[in-house]
Amino acid sequence: MGDSSHLKAALNTWQLWGIAVGLVISGEYFGWSYGWASAGTLGFLLTTLFVATMYTAFIFSFTELTTAIPHAGGPFAYAERAFGELGGYLAGAATLIEFVFAPPAIALAVGAYLNVQFPSLAPKHTAVLAYLVFMAINIVGVRVAASFELFITVLAIIELLVFMAVVAPGFHLGNFVSHGWAGQDHFTTNAFRGMFAAVPFAIWFFLAIEGVAMAAEEAEKPAHSIPIAYIAGIGTLLVLALGVMFFAGGVGEWQQLANINDPLPQAMKMIVGTASGWLHMLVWLGLFGLVASLHGIIFGYSRQIFALARSGYLPQVFSRIHPRFQTPWIAILAGGVVGIAAIYSDSWITIGGQPLTANIVTMSVLGALVMYAISMLSLFRLRHSEPEMTRPFRVKLYPFAPIWTLMGTVICLASIVYYNRVISLVFCGFLGIGYLLFRVIRRSATV
Repeated sequence: MGDSSHLKAALNTWQLWGIAVGLVISGEYFGWSYGWASAGTLGFLLTTLFVATMYTAFIFSFTELTTAIPHAGGPFAYAERAFGELGGYLAGAATLIEFVFAPPAIALAVGAYLNVQFPSLAPKHTAVLAYLVFMAINIVGVRVAASFELFITVLAIIELLVFMAVVAPGFHLGNFVSHGWAGQDHFTTNAFRGMFAAVPFAIWFFLAIEGVAMAAEEAEKPAHSIPIAYIAGIGTLLVLALGVMFFAGGVGEWQQLANINDPLPQAMKMIVGTASGWLHMLVWLGLFGLVASLHGIIFGYSRQIFALARSGYLPQVFSRIHPRFQTPWIAILAGGVVGIAAIYSDSWITIGGQPLTANIVTMSVLGALVMYAISMLSLFRLRHSEPEMTRPFRVKLYPFAPIWTLMGTVICLASIVYYNRVISLVFCGFLGIGYLLFRVIRRSATV
């Protein structure tokens, strides 16, 4: 069965940075351009900058919690210490929803991506194969998984830099600002409404960077390496996000790139044409960004399931560690079962009139935002209730940084709930049902 009490500390600073960036980097490749359809290039730029300041404040605040309480459960461990079982459950369940529901969307994107090159490959079957491969890599060992994540993340970053370099000769600022308010020439009620609706797509640039917290227990020197990994990670992602937006929007009519899943290849096509070797390289190597995020989020959900089970929030079987590889193998498989079921449910389950997988990104974002709010409240509570706690990293600009994070989170939550009411009710339903199951587990454990 193996020891289920702790995970092996084996990760260095570079590997943690690779996890931080790799968890998110698929967001630079696809998904964000839908924000242009709602807010235009300039409106979405402002929305992205607002979300970026929220995430920057969040990362600085979150790092204090991560280094003070280096626990594989991450947010649930902080909330439990601050608010007890109920707080721990809400943070843990929200984080679990975020990390379990994101991989199916990315895996389906991998399947669709390969289907373009190999039409005989069924996207869903390819998506499941990708799941199985990266679950296996995560089971084999944390050092192997983290080294692979670092390698694939560096390749994905290089590919984004190559994209910017290739399209740079065709960049014109006038293209980017042309009708930059989605058809509006100035600030109007419609422009503000479009920026509000574009919030989820701006969040997609940074979603899941907090997953490094779930690797804290496996970091060799968490007090030193985690702050560096987080700060360098958010800086890397912000530069890449602004870079792909500016260069993609400045090469031609940006309206042609809104509402599509492959804005970067289409933008490059405007400059080099369809027969260029650069374009084919981007199409192939662009897969690395998707792979990095899929692999990283599988790592994240497995640690969350493991930590919740170890603390009695889920059945203890999920906290078992593989006797040879020292990884939470049952937790890895459990999250994969849910993800694979979501992939094959796409064509026959709908929510709010949309296919299931069309809503799982929104579900994931809802989980993230609820977790952000609870984490910031935990920071305030622990500063008050445990002022003598050892804090290797203390957030600068306290209390303004966590307050700004809370304000931004509330605005983002309001936006998503307003435009996604059905999926928001489903999210609340999951939290309610999960809490009932948690009470059953707790009761059976005390009998």
